[in-house]
Amino acid sequence: MDARLHYLQGEAEFVKPADLLTLLQEFYRDKLALFRRHQSGARRISGYEFNNTYQYILAREDAHLAWLRAAIEELAGGPDESGSDPDLPSGGKGDAVARAIAEDDARTAGEFLARWQPRLAGLTHARNRTMLELILGEVAEHQRFFAQAAAGHLDLLGKRLGKGTGGGVLGVRWVE
Repeated sequence: MDARLHYLQGEAEFVKPADLLTLLQEFYRDKLALFRRHQSGARRISGYEFNNTYQYILAREDAHLAWLRAAIEELAGGPDESGSDPDLPSGGKGDAVARAIAEDDARTAGEFLARWQPRLAGLTHARNRTMLELILGEVAEHQRFFAQAAAGHLDLLGKRLGKGTGGGVLGVRWVE
């Protein structure tokens, strides 16, 4: 048996490196779509606590995408960076729009988990399975953050000491 083949438990087939590459590329595309969606959400959410949570999630997702790119390149592939602009809930202002976006992001995170958990359950390539399971675990954590934000919880990343921010955060990270 070719040592480069990876067996999927519960199915009577072997996954060749090319099939593993295809799976990783598809996962990357879906994860990149979530990342872009969360970037768009962070641009529209000015409330400090909500925006800070989005920044935390974006930093984690940036790491996830780097891991996936490395795994894809290791298999002599390239990640697909194409995609369309995400659709976000519209209407409302301030906390109302932030909660609508967070509620929708909780829903899309749940859909991502429902789509990928069954597909990865039997993957025996230990390193890639562990990486993908870790990413799914963090997506579940992000889903919880989004649900809490949608419910109006402000202390998502812990209690903030000191005074407020005086009205929120800027829509862009750098101002020149």
